Amino acid sequence: MREQPEQQAPPVQRLRIRYAKRGRLRFTSHRDFSRAFERAVFRARIPMAYSSGFNPHPRISYAGAAPTGSASEAEYVEIALREVVDPAGVQALLAEALPDGLDVLTVVASPGGSLADRLEASRWLIDLAVPVAEAQAAVATFLAADEVLVERMTKKGLRSFDCRAAVLALSVEAGERGSRLDVVLRHGVPSVRPDDVVTGVGLVDGAGAPLYTRLAQGPLEGDATIGDPLA
Repeated sequence: MREQPEQQAPPVQRLRIRYAKRGRLRFTSHRDFSRAFERAVFRARIPMAYSSGFNPHPRISYAGAAPTGSASEAEYVEIALREVVDPAGVQALLAEALPDGLDVLTVVASPGGSLADRLEASRWLIDLAVPVAEAQAAVATFLAADEVLVERMTKKGLRSFDCRAAVLALSVEAGERGSRLDVVLRHGVPSVRPDDVVTGVGLVDGAGAPLYTRLAQGPLEGDATIGDPLA
């Protein structure tokens, strides 16, 4: 008869972490980051709480990860600990253990509840090698539409969905490459990504792929204002 696995003690503290993906690290996938983060908490000797079962693993909850290839100033993860620690000390340890480009910005004690539920919307900058006048005309047409259908390949095959309804705000300004779109997207099902917006607006970057940067992610405060999910 197989022995029952050892039951782990419940966590005594949870910490919420905001981190950035910058430079070449924007091309790391969520799986790449999760591996790097688990190695970092091990090297930093952070007193992680572990799951019970035959294959215990550190209690780490990822929320709202940006698509591969996107830079971000607002990625979030929550960790559960078996000891009460100083959040500032954990931030310093993780900063030393993670590679440059995966940068820990804030660590706070969790007040409870679901972190994922507080991530209701994101603000993105999208840089395109497209003339400003062309981008402005395309965005005006997009915003005037009641519905804009786009297609994307998913795990369940090719799917068509409306990307217009998720766009809470969208504007154009001049950027280093040509045009910069500033867009606020409401999170939902299906999830509308910034590349879906580029497709829906109908802009083609003649110099290569658009550059995507998430500036903020959190609860909606007003029509298109994003609050701090760690506040």
